[in-house]
Amino acid sequence: MSSLHITNEEGLTISAEASQCMVMLETQCDLAGISLNQIQLLQFGRYYDLLIKTNKVMNLTALTSPQDVAVKHYIDSLLCYDAALMKGKTVIDVGTGAGFPGIPLKIYDPSLQLLLLDSLAKRLMFLQSTVKMLQLTGVRFEHKRAEDAGRDKDLRAQFDISVSRAVARLSVLAEYCLPLVKKKGYFIALKGSKYKEELLEGEKALQILGGSVTSVKEVELPGLNDRRAIIVVQKIKDTSSLYPRKAGLPGKNPLGSS
Repeated sequence: MSSLHITNEEGLTISAEASQCMVMLETQCDLAGISLNQIQLLQFGRYYDLLIKTNKVMNLTALTSPQDVAVKHYIDSLLCYDAALMKGKTVIDVGTGAGFPGIPLKIYDPSLQLLLLDSLAKRLMFLQSTVKMLQLTGVRFEHKRAEDAGRDKDLRAQFDISVSRAVARLSVLAEYCLPLVKKKGYFIALKGSKYKEELLEGEKALQILGGSVTSVKEVELPGLNDRRAIIVVQKIKDTSSLYPRKAGLPGKNPLGSS
């Protein structure tokens, strides 16, 4: 994978930068105990090229170098994978943006039944094209704000797992995500260095929404010195029909903040 370009079975050329991303991803995944086969690595490489190409005309990510995408997008997404919770389950990625963590999780575990939720139609068009090019199956798309999705009878309490990354603070994110999860299902939040502070301020919101923290796993990204955590919340009781509140309110007035 050190050549200027490689070509996959469908004859699609992978750029030199994508090849670098793949090498970095394979090396760092090995160190993190994550095993990727050659087909998966090619999918990640093609995803890189699609991301960078589209990013020139649409603001998808500020991180574009092969190393940053491999570590700060791909590996960061994969670190939240838990086979015991996720294998064969229905997963909704809330505020998926450029497809993180949903698409890396789907590439890693094709058994996931994935719905990518985002409020921007242009991003979903990019994701639809990406899913098609990567030949991923069992992926759906929903153009809605999270608050509206949580009140949609076809989406509310329909998922085993909700995941979200870099969308909002935990007290706000819980109101977006927990209404979408089935009772006894899980909400998984990928959080940054202030996760302890967010846990404290989000405790009341989780209680109101029917959630209970089951684990907080500290993780490190290869070569970086920042603290991150995967917060797993189980939905132990049904969320009141009062939540989520109408669009904009959760962010302006987080539950438990007063």
